[in-house]
Amino acid sequence: MRALTRIQGSLERFSAAEARVARAILADPRIVVDNPINRVAELCGTSAATVARFCQSLGYSGYREFRFDLVGTTSRDQADLDRSNVLTGDIDPADTAADVAAKVLFQETQAIEHTLRELDLQAVDLVRDALAFAPDVVLAGFGSSGLTARDLTMKLQRIGRRSTYHPDVHLALSSTALLGPGGVLIAVSHSGVTPEILGLLREARRTGATTVGITNDPGSPMAALCDILLTTQARENAFRSGATASRTAQLAVTDVLFVRLAQSLFDSMTDSLNLTRDAVIRHREDPEQQRRAGVHRA
Repeated sequence: MRALTRIQGSLERFSAAEARVARAILADPRIVVDNPINRVAELCGTSAATVARFCQSLGYSGYREFRFDLVGTTSRDQADLDRSNVLTGDIDPADTAADVAAKVLFQETQAIEHTLRELDLQAVDLVRDALAFAPDVVLAGFGSSGLTARDLTMKLQRIGRRSTYHPDVHLALSSTALLGPGGVLIAVSHSGVTPEILGLLREARRTGATTVGITNDPGSPMAALCDILLTTQARENAFRSGATASRTAQLAVTDVLFVRLAQSLFDSMTDSLNLTRDAVIRHREDPEQQRRAGVHRA
């Protein structure tokens, strides 16, 4: 995982001192690239021991490994910025429509490229296998992550997989409690600390179901509750309206997962798609159905 993305995704679980280090590095990664640990600690107003703990909390063995990864990350990110001719990913109130379009394109393209480049494909196939034989699947997500969960639910339903999604946590808990061994819970949370998601994962584990997580932070509390983890690589800008980059990265992961599942269920999937498509066509062509639909809309 890219170093800056890992920092961004871990902000909510850092201690106050570690968060100060994180913010300083996100503001200017060169302080790590150009300096030893003692100087970084001085620039961040903390101790070398805190900087070392910060690196370890990100999953690195220490400052040296973190610095090595960050040097490569900074070089690649600068090349990406030069290629796209976007000097900053942050959206400013003074930006024109063209500026906003260019920055959104840059952020979302980066999110997809980085996520799919680093995606654990073996983990994807483990989830595919679990879904192929699952009697029931529950998908969970809240806020913008709920859009991803709902999208995958609709896709699974169209190929004949019994799947449910509830935006209400009480209904989601009820469905999760009935999963049992062989069932699958797919939980989506960018931060990996959403309390409702953690509760659903604990309930799924209690039933013996397989727990799958999609998150941007592999070191989050959510990750520890998942049998299989799929990580995104999204760096949100300061504006973060609608969580665009995180949602785009999540959808990229679920699309790859869905296509892999569809490949393994090709014959039955084709039948299911034809049945669901024909049902919609019949509804559109039936004047009485259209009349009733018009009454209901009124």
